[in-house]
Amino acid sequence: MLTIKRVPTVVSNYQEDGSESVSDQGVLGCGRNCLGNCCLPAASKLPLYAFKKDGEGGDGDGVMNTNEDSHMSFLHSLLLGQWEERMKRGLFRYDVTTCETKVIPGEYGFVAQLNEGRHLKKRPTEFRVDQVLQPFDDNKFNFTKVGQEEVLFRFEPSSHNRSHFFQTAPSTADMGSNSTNVVAINVSPIEYGHVLLIPRVLDCLPQRIDHESFLLALHMAKEAADPFFRLGYNSLGAFATINHLHFQAYYLAAPFPVEKALTQRANIRMEKLDNKGVIVSQLLNYPVRGLVFEGGNSTQDLSVVVASSCIHLQENNIPFNVLISDCGKRIFLFPQSFAEKQALGEVSQDILDTQVNPAVWEISGHVVLKRKKDFEDASEAYAWRLLAEVSLSEERFEEAKAFILEAAGLQEADTEEMKKEEALSFEPPSRRNPSHVSRGCLVLL
Repeated sequence: MLTIKRVPTVVSNYQEDGSESVSDQGVLGCGRNCLGNCCLPAASKLPLYAFKKDGEGGDGDGVMNTNEDSHMSFLHSLLLGQWEERMKRGLFRYDVTTCETKVIPGEYGFVAQLNEGRHLKKRPTEFRVDQVLQPFDDNKFNFTKVGQEEVLFRFEPSSHNRSHFFQTAPSTADMGSNSTNVVAINVSPIEYGHVLLIPRVLDCLPQRIDHESFLLALHMAKEAADPFFRLGYNSLGAFATINHLHFQAYYLAAPFPVEKALTQRANIRMEKLDNKGVIVSQLLNYPVRGLVFEGGNSTQDLSVVVASSCIHLQENNIPFNVLISDCGKRIFLFPQSFAEKQALGEVSQDILDTQVNPAVWEISGHVVLKRKKDFEDASEAYAWRLLAEVSLSEERFEEAKAFILEAAGLQEADTEEMKKEEALSFEPPSRRNPSHVSRGCLVLL
């Protein structure tokens, strides 16, 4: 068994020693208004954001409609307003707005943050890294034990053809369903507006991608309608530290380096993807090998292709990270092996000394450092070395890519086929510059 000890996992104020006993949920949960079965089904106080699904339109009868013509979506202002209210109430373990942030000089513009507060009060844990799929364990911390004061709102599909917000609404559990999705704060935030999207919290799903939950995450990115708002997912073995299904999200007013990286369309037959309008590309000249999915005739079309790829990776025991970018229109998929290398003693000691666990945010280029010396000395060479340790070798990446293509019903195209395709339509490598920022944009401090 491969394990890594002392992984920082504090995302809730109730995630403390002594809170992991299953008996605590019934006693403490009822006393503190938790997200467990003892409290949530009876609660009608949680606000509800009901999002519009693909293809819907027209007016509804909700208490508050979003203004789809405005530059800033209602979900954007709602999330930040609720998040700031929790900050005023002192629910966070530190003030993330005081953390120093800088763009590291160099071609890629890696973003470094000094977050010493995230290094404090680490809980000793023992986390298995050689199995991507592990059963849910109610004896360990999970999100049913979070207090409802940490929840911002429920996030459910609308029944009215339009997005709505309700200050109070009956929970779906009251209506015979355990599919309540909640958005809660991360009490150890990496950036402004750092939240957790927890699909079907009462179902106690382990950390594994499924089609329904992945589509939910894309809907959240689309509803936020802000390219500075990204969602991320870490599988087990790729620095997910809680085995209860969740996505993370936050705002960063700068392009992630991976969003500007060179890409090239993968050499694959596109027969099935053409029907969905999805384009698959491969990252070029980036320290972590990965694939990029974009386009799609609908949010669901894009979601099906990426979720199927993730499901195939996890079923083949390949750890991975996902970045949902560009309001849900562009998705990065990174198979990785850092935790495996770390457990086997194959990572350089100076990299380990920084105590950086390279999950989706670090891989995307936002490196959270825990020691002032590391922050002051941060360089593009260090960021590159760190992320290069994350990446699969070329041989292993090609194997992982084969799993991904198989999941999407694709296969590698031969040379003659590629020549024919290139004669019809050639797309050279390109360095995308996100439309929401100029190439020289710096982090706002």
